[in-house]
Amino acid sequence: MSFKKLTYKILRYSGIPFLFREVFQRNRVSIVMFHDIGPREAEGAFAYLAARYNIISLERYMEARENGAKLPPKSLIITLDDGYARNYQLLPVVKKLNIPITIFLCSGLLDTNRHFWFLFKQRNMGQIPLRNMPNSERLAVLESFGFRQDREFDRPQSLSREQIMEMREVINLQAHTQFHPFLTSCEDEEAWEEIAGSKRDLEEEYGLEINSLAFPHGNYSERDLDILKQAGFQYAITVDYGFNTLQTDPFRLKRLSIDDSGDIDLLSLKASGVWTFFRVLSGVQQKTGIVKVGSYISQYLIFNTFLEGELDPIIYSLG
Repeated sequence: MSFKKLTYKILRYSGIPFLFREVFQRNRVSIVMFHDIGPREAEGAFAYLAARYNIISLERYMEARENGAKLPPKSLIITLDDGYARNYQLLPVVKKLNIPITIFLCSGLLDTNRHFWFLFKQRNMGQIPLRNMPNSERLAVLESFGFRQDREFDRPQSLSREQIMEMREVINLQAHTQFHPFLTSCEDEEAWEEIAGSKRDLEEEYGLEINSLAFPHGNYSERDLDILKQAGFQYAITVDYGFNTLQTDPFRLKRLSIDDSGDIDLLSLKASGVWTFFRVLSGVQQKTGIVKVGSYISQYLIFNTFLEGELDPIIYSLG
């Protein structure tokens, strides 16, 4: 066992994740995020979470916000971003465990052989700061390496129409833009099409009821929040640190990022918020979100913001 894995195990059984679950998460709603987790890893991870939390659907959380219904203690929502083709293999897992999940889809890749731009790798591409470029420049650079958003490759990376139609009966499918850009690097027209267009695509092409969007890369601005509201969205999910209550800004719901490895020791740290909390305290900067706060912020303020999930203007990015 590596030193890193040993550390995860020690921390898992230290009682700290238990403390976070039973005290800090008890009266809050936690949202966790996976991506392309395999079915075996998912079954282990979902079963672990179901044994320690009350798994609720995103829809149930929304309904509670609207009608004031009480949610169970330690409520937790499972989400997956992007809509990878392998997500289809989670359908039997979800049915077996009888738990709700939400998958956020990139509408421009569905039922095609188009690929996610960030999975396209060519020599020397890693040296180019694509994150910091205007969207049109990023697309031009990618095209110079042979990638276009509409290019059809040999095999799909996203879900097919048939898979979506089968999954929609059991899984909540929502929007994740069309092509997964950095929204803050998009011009107004580009951002509108990515956001509003994804809702239109999913509703018109697949008959889905779209009310929520997860921000690609966790990246967004006030303009993007305005577009969401104008386009008819009711909720938006970020990767901003922290937990949620029924009073959290519905367009800035916080989420905890989980890796797809299926490592239960690491899962216990990340799902409880322990992993993120100690990263914040150690000074690791969150690169996503909307508001940046200088390094002078006190540890008390970080602690209070992270746990309460209410001081929204502070927690989005600590750097």
